[in-house]
Amino acid sequence: MLVGKYKSLLLALISTGCTLVGPNYESRGDDPQSRFVNVEDEGLSEVRLEIEWWTLFNDATLTQLVEQTLAYNPDLRVAEARLREARALRREQTYDRYPTITTQADASHSRQSAELVASGVDRDQDLYDAGFDAFWEIDFFGRVRRLIEAREAEAESFEANRRDVAVTLIGEVARNYLEMRGAQQRLQVATANAENQTQTLDLTDILLEGGRGNAFDLARAEAQLNSTLATIPPLQAQIKRALHRLAVLTGQPPGALNNELLAAAPIPELPDVIGVEAPADLLRRRPDIRFAERNLAAFTAGIGVAVADLFPRVTLLGSLGVAATSGSDLVKDEAGFYSIGPSIVWLAAFDLGRVRARIAQAEARAEGAFAQYERVVLAALEEVESASVTFGRERIRYDRLARAERASTQAAELARLRYREGVANFLEVLDAERVQLAAQDQLVISEITAATALAALYKALGGGWQVAKVTMGSGNSTLQTDFLPLYVPEKSLK
Repeated sequence: MLVGKYKSLLLALISTGCTLVGPNYESRGDDPQSRFVNVEDEGLSEVRLEIEWWTLFNDATLTQLVEQTLAYNPDLRVAEARLREARALRREQTYDRYPTITTQADASHSRQSAELVASGVDRDQDLYDAGFDAFWEIDFFGRVRRLIEAREAEAESFEANRRDVAVTLIGEVARNYLEMRGAQQRLQVATANAENQTQTLDLTDILLEGGRGNAFDLARAEAQLNSTLATIPPLQAQIKRALHRLAVLTGQPPGALNNELLAAAPIPELPDVIGVEAPADLLRRRPDIRFAERNLAAFTAGIGVAVADLFPRVTLLGSLGVAATSGSDLVKDEAGFYSIGPSIVWLAAFDLGRVRARIAQAEARAEGAFAQYERVVLAALEEVESASVTFGRERIRYDRLARAERASTQAAELARLRYREGVANFLEVLDAERVQLAAQDQLVISEITAATALAALYKALGGGWQVAKVTMGSGNSTLQTDFLPLYVPEKSLK
């Protein structure tokens, strides 16, 4: 009888259950450009990017530091905790698809005022009741589905954020490590030149004592030596700062890596082939693009949530239970009761202006998210192009500096030899040693710049997050690990 009474209502629910208001988030497969402008010009190859790009440096210490960072870095743990929270919120939202059932039981004793009851009527009364209450929002117009859609997109944006943190951390570890090794090499160059200049100072002193030199040459030799020695403390400080930063990045106190990394080691060699891939692959890979795109999807779903308030919100209410004035009567058939029926709330009926204002807010948020997505895509393309140019030009500069360093070293040796033999004046020695120190130092700086530019290029390409696994339980995860760039057409925002 109950089913028959509400048969028409059930049929209406079934027939309208597929309605979904608001714009659907649409995707387009077009790319902002088919290929990078500077890849071929800078001698780079459009081949598949090595995911664990730091291993291309063939440096076991760097690889170990990256692994420790991905395992113990606090920033990454914070991002993972936020991802767990977002996934839990998504799971909570999905339960809105189903009826919510609560149970309750009450027992009370009351005494009425003597002024309110008839004479002879018992003023004391007991009341016992127990039962179930249920309510179910019938998702006629997709409000609940849009809320779930938004929560799913938000959870995926937090996944992208975690990936972005991993990519950033890997890039920072590589940069600090390469700069530290470079500073160690520069320190060795400065120390070696200081030793040569010390020998020159000693030779000048000997020549002065033998009557072949003069005090002016001795003073200039001492000045140049001390100038070179003055470059050493800043390099030592730079090395220590990098060590402290690397320790913190790997989740350790500053100074924890001093014993392990303080000994000088060469700057890792660059790989022979640098893979870049096409812009479409960049858009699939970069977590910050994925983050912006998922935010756009969430805000687009928010438009549907706001639009749904233009229509009535129907909730099916029901209760089932027993009630009696004594506990023993609760088991009697007469104690049972039930109720069922719809509840209709229509916000727009008398408050249409407020609802339309909320829709306008949601549309503005989505339009802003779309502009933000475009900004992130353009910035990513710019970052790759600029990193490609920096790396390619620095390789050319390094080749020139290597030739200059070889020539300056030979010139300094000849100048010192000529000075010993009395064929050259001391100014030639000072000038040759100054040029040699500058050439050697610039060569190391160029090597550092090329290595860090390559690390920046791989970071710009979004490599690295694929190996940063989520270490916590993910529940019923449906997050994607690969995607095409999604754009919102203008019609979706109207």
